Amino acid sequence: MNTADATFCSQLAAIAGSANIISDPSELTPYEIDGKAPAAAVRPGSSEEVAGIVKFALSENLAIVASGARTKLGTGMPPRRYDLAVDMARLARVTAYDPQDLTLGVESGISLREITNLLAGHRQFLPLAVPFAERATVGGTVASGVDGPLRQFYGTARDYVLGMEFVTGAGILAKSGGRVVKNVSGYDIHKVMIGAFGTLGIVTKVNFRTFPLPESMRAFVAEFKGPDDAIELRHRLARSPFAPLMLEILSPRAAGMLSNGMAVELEPNTPLRAVTAANWNVITVIAGNEKVLERFDRDFGQMAEQSGTIGVHSLGEYETLSLFGRMKEFAPGVLASCSAATIMKISVLVGGMKEMFASAIQAAEANSLEWTAAARGLGVIYFALVSGDQGDENCRRVVQATERIFAECSRLNGNATIPWCPVGWKNAVRVWGPERADLDQMRKLKKVFDPNNVFSPGRFVGGL
Repeated sequence: MNTADATFCSQLAAIAGSANIISDPSELTPYEIDGKAPAAAVRPGSSEEVAGIVKFALSENLAIVASGARTKLGTGMPPRRYDLAVDMARLARVTAYDPQDLTLGVESGISLREITNLLAGHRQFLPLAVPFAERATVGGTVASGVDGPLRQFYGTARDYVLGMEFVTGAGILAKSGGRVVKNVSGYDIHKVMIGAFGTLGIVTKVNFRTFPLPESMRAFVAEFKGPDDAIELRHRLARSPFAPLMLEILSPRAAGMLSNGMAVELEPNTPLRAVTAANWNVITVIAGNEKVLERFDRDFGQMAEQSGTIGVHSLGEYETLSLFGRMKEFAPGVLASCSAATIMKISVLVGGMKEMFASAIQAAEANSLEWTAAARGLGVIYFALVSGDQGDENCRRVVQATERIFAECSRLNGNATIPWCPVGWKNAVRVWGPERADLDQMRKLKKVFDPNNVFSPGRFVGGL
């Protein structure tokens, strides 16, 4: 279906109201995915309306894609079919909040910024410190499975999502989990929705565990000439009695991005002396009272010296918060810096980080490609190729480099994908990486939750 006729729109209007239907092609541009626009968009105002829309899509054999702020529609593959956009922006209410129990329930269209402001009033926060955080919504963040620097201590959304409400491919409103930290035993079905790119259902509500804001925290930075020494410090920190909130390793170019135009726009008050673009940087954030911070300051310096540092310094709390605000926006910064930016997400065991870094750098340089990198202390590496234009020759070199990186990652028993690359290259590079061993199980889940292939067909792993 290319255009929405009057009957089609009137049926949708009967579900969500005529004011919440968009069918003018000129107004559908924001909903495009890799150049594909839907025939119409609908803005439901309740979970029941979402279920009604899915049942309508089933009856008309329509393919639908749900979205919030649309900050991550450019990730994944283009949909094979895309008839109807379901805009979740109206579902933006707080459904429950108990500060004493550290639990929060929200609708999926609420922004992360609004949640941050709400929780801050009770000195609490949610560790969803992800890219595009100023605009991103809960639903899109959970569905995309994107992570952030706080993963080092708090884990991912899987670790603090307590329950969820979602609509299945049969138009059934389902619930899993609950609203309290301790829950009845059973399967956490909602966790399959996390990172599934909306291919299994439309998330309508999410219940979270929240966390107290740290009493005080401070960032410590150590500089190194190369990645091996930086990773050695990471290993020493892992063997220490300290538990950093954040541990990031930045290449020189990534460190330089913390003070470029994009970063300044995001966090204008960060001092430029925070990190240097001349060296590799290990940035760690520690929370605790003054005695804890003083001890870490001393021990961190010793561990950094033993690892071969060429310089160590610390930041004040305000500087730490500002620096963190920039660091979580690594991907947007890269994308803004190069029209042909291709960003790989590489996950390996921490023991293989040195080999993985060396192989990725060799693959880039062997194909005359500039690169930059930011790594989590848990073995997640974001490796970006950032040179050239979107022409065929540059695409060929990027394909060769990424294939070498995929091969090395597989040898190290890791996993790699390409969350971001130019739209025209998505049929050349392997966006979802080599075929996964669990693809058959993923297909079975798709059959259970979305038997008629209503949700985002073709966008996920293996064409799911």
